[in-house]
Amino acid sequence: MKHEERYVHLRKALLRWFAEAARDLPWRRTKDPYAIWVSEIMLQQTRVPAVVPYYERFLNQFPTVERLAHAHLDTVLKLWEGLGYYSRARNLHAAAKKIVTEFHGHLPATREELLTLPGIGRYTAGAIASIAFGRREPLVDGNVTRVLCRIFRIEGSPKDVATQKRIWSIAEKLVPEGHAGQFNQALMELGSEVCLPRRPRCDDCPVNPSCGARLHHEQDSLPTRVPKKQLPFYTVAVGVIYRNGRILIDKRKPEGLLGGLWEFPGGKKRRGESLETALRREVREELALTVRVGRPLAVVDHTYSHFRVRIHAFECTYVSGTPRCIACADFKWVRPGDLGRSAFPAANKRIIEILRSRKRAD
Repeated sequence: MKHEERYVHLRKALLRWFAEAARDLPWRRTKDPYAIWVSEIMLQQTRVPAVVPYYERFLNQFPTVERLAHAHLDTVLKLWEGLGYYSRARNLHAAAKKIVTEFHGHLPATREELLTLPGIGRYTAGAIASIAFGRREPLVDGNVTRVLCRIFRIEGSPKDVATQKRIWSIAEKLVPEGHAGQFNQALMELGSEVCLPRRPRCDDCPVNPSCGARLHHEQDSLPTRVPKKQLPFYTVAVGVIYRNGRILIDKRKPEGLLGGLWEFPGGKKRRGESLETALRREVREELALTVRVGRPLAVVDHTYSHFRVRIHAFECTYVSGTPRCIACADFKWVRPGDLGRSAFPAANKRIIEILRSRKRAD
């Protein structure tokens, strides 16, 4: 079968299958580019079931790009709390401001203009342009990569530049004129629901007669897997610092991991330090405060995308000093019952639960 004939067959088979098998998802019930953009940002590195409730709550509070642009970042982060990868929320908020000021409140329709917005890369630009505006633009995410590597027997590592270039080239040629959005969603749906990373459901695949990996019994070995590196591990000490019945929390600087979120002061333990010494040093370097480290409160293990941490939380008492933002963006003293009003990283949430349960027990 010639290349173009194969592409035509794949397009028809996928579109026919998607028309019957597509999941009923809230962002597929709208033509609003703003809502589609929000969904695509939330779906980056996050599974559909986790996204649905966040998507619905987010649009309920911010139904338009103007409402999002004029919201306080703390409000946006609190609504995003628990979804992870918080740079997405910061970029979404920054992009909304840019859309209002530079694009008159309308999400741009072209890939080139979409790429000028914070948080939008090649994949997301293709998704929005094709799904929201019907533009003939390709997209390649993890699901699409797996599908195309298997159908076309692409053996190189998907992380290699040459392999990525080939995958994008095929994706671009496959997109049909007039049905770009549906076709791109069909490719992603196939990878999500049928062409699974392990034990793919080949018997249910609408394009299995054209799949090179299936014909050569390679569906379990493609795409080529790269061995995962062992994640670095850090020991962290944080303090629940009390003063006059209130607890001190500080806000992470906006750039970097977990930027803009609130947390209990502290940081990484250095080699040779005790946890208590590390905590006193970190609080001094972070806020210019001296504290007395008391009894242990909790130990929390948490895994991020690029490292693992074990957080040791201690109850602490304020001793001296006037808080200053040396290594943080802001700070505040809050009542224990008000901790839930601020957006915290997931690892800190466990500490808050312990504080709340202790309060109920008292």
